[in-house]
Amino acid sequence: MKSPQSPNLPVATPDYSYDNEQTSRRTVEQYLEDLRSDVVDIQNQTSGSATMAMRRHQFLLMGA
Repeated sequence: MKSPQSPNLPVATPDYSYDNEQTSRRTVEQYLEDLRSDVVDIQNQTSGSATMAMRRHQFLLMGA
């Protein structure tokens, strides 16, 4: 999981540009998809679906 940081979203130009709109839309969609993926990862880590190997690894790290 990447470290949380604010994305640099594109700024709209005074003139309409179809290419700029498509780029802006894709940038926002990608950011939202990354955010959703991070939320799912966090939910999986905090839920009871963690594997035994992962739990064992965390336990061994706590004892070090």
